[in-house]
Amino acid sequence: MSALSPAPAPAPGPTDGPEAPCSAPPALAPSEVTVRAAAVLEEVERAVVGKRSVLELVLAGFMANGHVLLEDFPGLGKTLMARSFATALGVRYSRAQFTPDLMPADITGSSVFDQATTRFRFQPGPVFANLLLADEVNRASPRTQSALLEAMQERQVTVDGETRQLDRPFLVIATQNPIELEGTYPLPEAQLDRFMLRTSVGYPGDEAEWEVLARRLARGEDEPIVRPVLAPGELQAVQSSLENVHVSEAIGRYIVALVAATRAQPAVEIGASPRGSLALMLLARAWAVLRGRDYVVPEDVKAVAVPVLAHRLRLRPDLWARGERPEPVVSACLNEVPVPAAGSGGDDPPVGLTGGPTGRDGQRRAVDGTGAERLRPGVPG
Repeated sequence: MSALSPAPAPAPGPTDGPEAPCSAPPALAPSEVTVRAAAVLEEVERAVVGKRSVLELVLAGFMANGHVLLEDFPGLGKTLMARSFATALGVRYSRAQFTPDLMPADITGSSVFDQATTRFRFQPGPVFANLLLADEVNRASPRTQSALLEAMQERQVTVDGETRQLDRPFLVIATQNPIELEGTYPLPEAQLDRFMLRTSVGYPGDEAEWEVLARRLARGEDEPIVRPVLAPGELQAVQSSLENVHVSEAIGRYIVALVAATRAQPAVEIGASPRGSLALMLLARAWAVLRGRDYVVPEDVKAVAVPVLAHRLRLRPDLWARGERPEPVVSACLNEVPVPAAGSGGDDPPVGLTGGPTGRDGQRRAVDGTGAERLRPGVPG
């Protein structure tokens, strides 16, 4: 059986020449995104049971236009999660099973000779999709792993000297197995840094595992039914809406201080880079929208700091040899770095009676005495 699962084709695929990315649809108001995100999570939970926090984290990564790395044992629903998100988000999905004999052209595509036209034509690989599942990515050779680098960072691939743009959005959800490491190739730091976050699924609790069995008995078939929630192209509007989420200077400096603290830890050989700071800010904005806010508070940063920063740290060789993990280092930084004080802009709504940034919908967000958000007309700045 082929290791590659080609993308379905509800929309035209790439042509033989370079293809310009489609223009993004108009952004939605953050309050609309909150409602749509909740509907997507509810639909995905029809297939993935008892993992709400993990699903929220993965969805936040997609909303922030970031790639996700899932590291966990077999049989915990990683592939099912990727497939369910692709359906609920209304995007084209493809899957590549990474194996030692997989070649770069198997990922990016290649030129094949068409005898009917006596010309070469480009046959796109699974990377030409909106959501690519790179299953067991650490089993492929470094040469094949590197084929993903340009696609993940630049959203384009170069084949036979010709650059081809990928469809927007382009997201990668990669999995790797922490056991059976014989014959595997650990991802290099340069590629790990391309993932916005790394997380694990974990075993379900007893009640959740019984719910998996009960649902299987009730539906009478193996595959759970997940229906589209977002229309094609709507995910781009969701991603654009995050530009309306306010990040105060105090929050920004808090993020910078957290990332700088990872570089000063005695257990760390190489700390997080400025790309980590940017990823932390972007994911915190998505997390704030999931919590129904259009501004970021320190709790949003804390909630996503470990998944965003831990995989970007290189521990000292002696600690790595003992099997130490970088997650406790990030937790230590969270305990050490002072949280912005109330009134410094760190946990205050960006808009109130004194005004603030106006969103694209021409409205200002205000908070009344009960803490409930309301809209009031925007005032020119």
